[in-house]
Amino acid sequence: QVQLVESGGGLVQAGGSLRLSCAASGLTFSSDTMGWFRQAPGKEREFVAAINWSGGQINYADSLKGRFTISRENDKNTVYLQMNNLKPEDTGVYYCGVSFVRGFLARRQSEYPYWGQGTQVTVSS
Repeated sequence: QVQLVESGGGLVQAGGSLRLSCAASGLTFSSDTMGWFRQAPGKEREFVAAINWSGGQINYADSLKGRFTISRENDKNTVYLQMNNLKPEDTGVYYCGVSFVRGFLARRQSEYPYWGQGTQVTVSS
């Protein structure tokens, strides 16, 4: 049974940083693409970043490049999202997902069959 558990969210002032973690179990973590998505109140869930099995391929939403960094530790079955210089518009629930798509980094929700429960990030101005 695949299980993804996010942690690390919280309340931070604009300009601050947070590091989200997503611990995975029930899958061959070192073989799979992991992704982060977020959902702001009243909006659809959107792609944030994805990383392939080795960490050698990474993709970000264009608007987040330079502020967010995705990484993974396969020996810990964990993927991370380092978020710097946070802005109020970064507020939302952040979800990690696993994709079994091969050949390219998945960016669409439909390509991620399993999700965590989400962790709330609130950035105050």
